[in-house]
Amino acid sequence: MWKCPKCGRTFKTDDQSHYCGKAPATVDEYISAQDEEIRTQLQSVRLAIRRELPDAAEKISWSMPTYWQGVNILHFAAQKKHIGLYPGPEAVERFAKRLTEAGCGFSKGSIRIPYSDSLPLQLISDIAAWCRETGHHA
Repeated sequence: MWKCPKCGRTFKTDDQSHYCGKAPATVDEYISAQDEEIRTQLQSVRLAIRRELPDAAEKISWSMPTYWQGVNILHFAAQKKHIGLYPGPEAVERFAKRLTEAGCGFSKGSIRIPYSDSLPLQLISDIAAWCRETGHHA
């Protein structure tokens, strides 16, 4: 077990990425609490999602930015080496080929988007739109 020296929480994985302290109340707070070099990328992901989900409420759930419209549609989060996008397993399965082509890793319901100056923003928008249109959610 690993214990975070900042907040004292314990985890099974050494140096586990997590949010120390009080969870942010808004997406703006969440983004501003991240390292300066990734804030712009997080804002870009946020805008790509908002374009496709303009009627969804933006909130924090599970300490992550979440888009909600009666149900959680999808989440995103800053991780140590990537941006995590969490649209659910059906979306990951549907977009697996494009995710691979874009250099993104993925597993059952999560997508790992490497930090980069050229984020796959159209792909992120397409995933958000697909989640909205099909009713498949995080």
